Amino acid sequence: MKTTKIEWTDQTWNPVTGCDRLSEGCANCYAATMSLRLQNMGLVKYKNGFDVTIHEESLDEPLHWRSPSNIFVCSMSDLFNEKVPFTFIDKVFKTIKKATNHRFQILTKRAERMEEYFRTRSVPDNAWIGVTVENSARKNRIAVLRKIDAKVRFLSCEPLLSDLGKTNLDGIHWVIVGGESGPKARPMQKAWVEKIQKQASEQKVAFFFKQWGTWGADGVRRSKKANGKLLNGKIYQAMPKG
Repeated sequence: MKTTKIEWTDQTWNPVTGCDRLSEGCANCYAATMSLRLQNMGLVKYKNGFDVTIHEESLDEPLHWRSPSNIFVCSMSDLFNEKVPFTFIDKVFKTIKKATNHRFQILTKRAERMEEYFRTRSVPDNAWIGVTVENSARKNRIAVLRKIDAKVRFLSCEPLLSDLGKTNLDGIHWVIVGGESGPKARPMQKAWVEKIQKQASEQKVAFFFKQWGTWGADGVRRSKKANGKLLNGKIYQAMPKG
């Protein structure tokens, strides 16, 4: 059952909403814009806008979803935001451990805090653990992620804002790449994507190209739909084994 337009997942689950901008990839945060829109629509869950808010009432939601799904955790936040206590993150993982029919995809820009959390806790087999690497300055997050003993470790290079250069993908199982969308979208160069795809292939890492976004492979600004998701005439949307 797919209930989200995010191509690499099936459903989203938001026991936490709201966040704080941390690095370059956060500049045009879709979740911040969406949260304020939902607040203006009167949705109770977003009454605090994009302020970090914990939702105890949402903890059991995946337990009621019967169809096995890939579930993106905290698409409207960052589970490892400093304002989310480890005691609440424990509750999130308690649900994950119970919902063995699902796979949970957890993505953070706060690699160090996630690594600190897992120093004293194990990662459930049905939890995929990832970090955002939007430019070369944030490649240090990869080494931190590698310290975590998880069945699937992944990178989200979205929005990809620079050439990552030579990248060691040892211990990484999946790489997602995508361009930025929206009125303030920053261009992504085709050569940057090709370099990541080539290295993923050479290092036997699953590669998922989500989209070009607002700027096409030819550097022309047009609709996200018109730019599509072809890379040199092919669709690359591999998933990791796990």
